[in-house]
Amino acid sequence: MTVDPWGQQAVPSVQAGLTLADARLRDSPFSRQASEVALKLKVERRALIVRTLLHLPRVADDNGQVGWQLAQAELKRCAEELRADQAKVRGLVSTDSFPLQDLVFKGDYDSTEAETIFSHLHYLRSARQGSRNYALVDPMYGLPVSLCSVSPLEWKLVGRQLSKQFQIPAAKIWDVSRVYSFEVAPPNAISYLLARVRSDLRQKEPTAELLTTAVDPNLGFTGSSYQAANWRRWMTVAPRPYLYLNDDYVTPRQLRTRFSTANLKHIEKKFDQKIAACSPDLLLDSSIFCCRINGATESVPGELTPLRR
Repeated sequence: MTVDPWGQQAVPSVQAGLTLADARLRDSPFSRQASEVALKLKVERRALIVRTLLHLPRVADDNGQVGWQLAQAELKRCAEELRADQAKVRGLVSTDSFPLQDLVFKGDYDSTEAETIFSHLHYLRSARQGSRNYALVDPMYGLPVSLCSVSPLEWKLVGRQLSKQFQIPAAKIWDVSRVYSFEVAPPNAISYLLARVRSDLRQKEPTAELLTTAVDPNLGFTGSSYQAANWRRWMTVAPRPYLYLNDDYVTPRQLRTRFSTANLKHIEKKFDQKIAACSPDLLLDSSIFCCRINGATESVPGELTPLRR
């Protein structure tokens, strides 16, 4: 997801290092530096911030401290990578701004184009195979300004807990697995898109009962767009280590797709790959936001107990 984690406030310069916790804040010096790099290399600032936050744990020490020069180097590396990725989808995405009421909802957005966009611009740099894709497109050229993919929930840990705690069968739960909104998107585009997705699923998947998504605060996300669409935070999930293959972030799913295994030692030995993992102690719990497809979504009172992976 690329909802802006900070905003445009000016921040003081710093000569020393920063912590991962500081980098996530709205008034972090990292935010101002990211704005300068994005402007210089002509990339989307919000996407650059998220990508770099994903990689800062790789260069942090055991206390979550990152040297300022290392942080700047990661910003530049991610910006150059993002600029190359943006060039690969030029012509597939909108570059013009339109009011929210002028955007057109597409309930069957082209899967090939969605996969291309997610694979280059989403911070995971991949699409969820077999997903149903939705978009808000501009009224002039039909190009997306906000995009998301939805598929049956595959996260067994979350599915089991939702079934146990809320008596919702896992087979009736759908997952919003990818969201990307471009800087030209108007305010509230994501929450509006999510509301339309809910209505579409209600019609096309009459057995579906719940929508879920994971919000990772380590990337500056707060879930505000989901809350604006009347989603509720129902649980949290303890973090697992971020993994890096040859200095690029990678998921266990991506490892299994590429090497037919997610066993790190096996991959390093057999395929001569460099794999690093940051400690989960450096990371915050992810939030699981939920929305009932029919009727209001209730709040969950009290402290949320994190699920262990």
